[in-house]
Amino acid sequence: MPDYSAPVVLRENDRVIEAFCNRIHRTLIKQFKYAWVWGRSVKHQPQRVGKDHLLEDEDIVQLVKK
Repeated sequence: MPDYSAPVVLRENDRVIEAFCNRIHRTLIKQFKYAWVWGRSVKHQPQRVGKDHLLEDEDIVQLVKK
């Protein structure tokens, strides 16, 4: 089960994976390869997405680095 006690909060007009990476650490996007996402923003659970994917509320994200 995911832990919802410490969420990463994004602005409503900037909810892409790239903004998610920048909230964690600003150099993370340079090492970004793809992300696995579970939740309402994807058709399949999980789905592999790129840095331009638009996230929804309560999505679960797993980042994969190069």
